[in-house]
Amino acid sequence: MKDENVKNHYLWDGSGEPDPETQRLEKLLGRYRHREGAEPDWSGVQPPLVAMPRLPRQSRGWRWLAAAAVLVALVGAGVWLTMRPEESWWQVVHVEGAPQMGDEAVDSTAALAPDQWLETDSNSRARLESLIGAVDIEPNTRLRLLRAGVTEHRLEMQRGTIHATIYAPARQFFVETPSATAVDLGCMYTLEVADSGAGRVEVTAGWVAFEMNGRESFIPAGAQCETRPEVGPGTPCFTDASENFKGALVRLDFEKLAPAERDGALKTILVEARPRDAFSLWHLLNRVDPVERPQVYDRLAQLAPPPDGVTRDAVLRGDRQALDLWWDALGHGDASWFRFWKRDLPQQTP
Repeated sequence: MKDENVKNHYLWDGSGEPDPETQRLEKLLGRYRHREGAEPDWSGVQPPLVAMPRLPRQSRGWRWLAAAAVLVALVGAGVWLTMRPEESWWQVVHVEGAPQMGDEAVDSTAALAPDQWLETDSNSRARLESLIGAVDIEPNTRLRLLRAGVTEHRLEMQRGTIHATIYAPARQFFVETPSATAVDLGCMYTLEVADSGAGRVEVTAGWVAFEMNGRESFIPAGAQCETRPEVGPGTPCFTDASENFKGALVRLDFEKLAPAERDGALKTILVEARPRDAFSLWHLLNRVDPVERPQVYDRLAQLAPPPDGVTRDAVLRGDRQALDLWWDALGHGDASWFRFWKRDLPQQTP
């Protein structure tokens, strides 16, 4: 009868039958293997988030070996990351045309240093790559790196279009625009900024928070949000909402309307709203005038009845606990999670 423990000899001298989970762990940690004269390959590493593989029952006696290997990798990565200079965090990769970094054209790759501007003309594209993700830069875009480190990465975007894919934990990647700060909550999104400073974000995965001076919008995958200088972010909505609904939100959020025009825009929003659009009406509760708030409350209550403990009076006076409880009932996650990641956000001057 074959000794069932023979396969475990593979851990010591490479003999015997390797366990599939052991092979998978070897592949996972193989990038950290020492190579004489070579720099470590940190591409794709997500230092804050490393999952411990679940070993099969017959291999659990070796769990401490796997845990030790992961711990060594984490400690090594952590020490190396904290010692990295800011200019080594983000690499500019040439994609098309002649992107400019300062006064020099980028024809292959180059490190982007803090306060250094990166600009693409109408025929250029570039890509920013880092351990925490990547940012694809479309033509006619101007941005710079403000700072980079273990706990925070911050860009300033003056104009143009970017597509961000971020792997870092929530609230580590920020993009400042003239009218709002986009706070990554673990996601993929497209951010556009016009020459006027007006902006728009559309989220394809995860969440983005748009914030300026206490005015905030939480934008989930499949949704978008406009923003304007001196106003900040508008009311987010799903991209598949009706054009009438989206257009009325923009008018109500940003345009100076006569009373009759404003009343017409609000009525359009309330009539066009679907159950899925309850999340927009929740945001709108604190955007409209107090005299308009009852109309928004009544329509929201039709689409998504308030949970126990949430009263009409509490919502109409803007009670935060009542509003958060109603948000929780909408099925978009716990409001306390958003409050946690929002805390201590820097205030932006319009």
